[in-house]
Amino acid sequence: MSYKVLGQQNPAANTLVDIYTVPASNSAVISTLTICNLDASANAEVRCAVRPAGATISNEHYIVYDATVTGNETFGLTFGITMSATDVMSVRSTTANVSFNLYGSEITNI
Repeated sequence: MSYKVLGQQNPAANTLVDIYTVPASNSAVISTLTICNLDASANAEVRCAVRPAGATISNEHYIVYDATVTGNETFGLTFGITMSATDVMSVRSTTANVSFNLYGSEITNI
């Protein structure tokens, strides 16, 4: 098992991007996602989705949907999400001034 930064993203506005894909022959446990609004004067709405086996995005995949992050705010979401090989976590923001950082554990399947 390896504890690590699983992914970091600063996506363009209104663009869903993959922050982490579980490598083949691995599984993962997602522990924390931090979301930081880097703009002091503008709020941002953020989304986060877990897509089994990289499925095309659909409503049932969202675990955060249009949550407001006020200017200069940072908050962390603590999870215990288990993911299998090729599962994908994706993130999105309404502005390009939001950074996402994902932390957890990767487990090599034997």
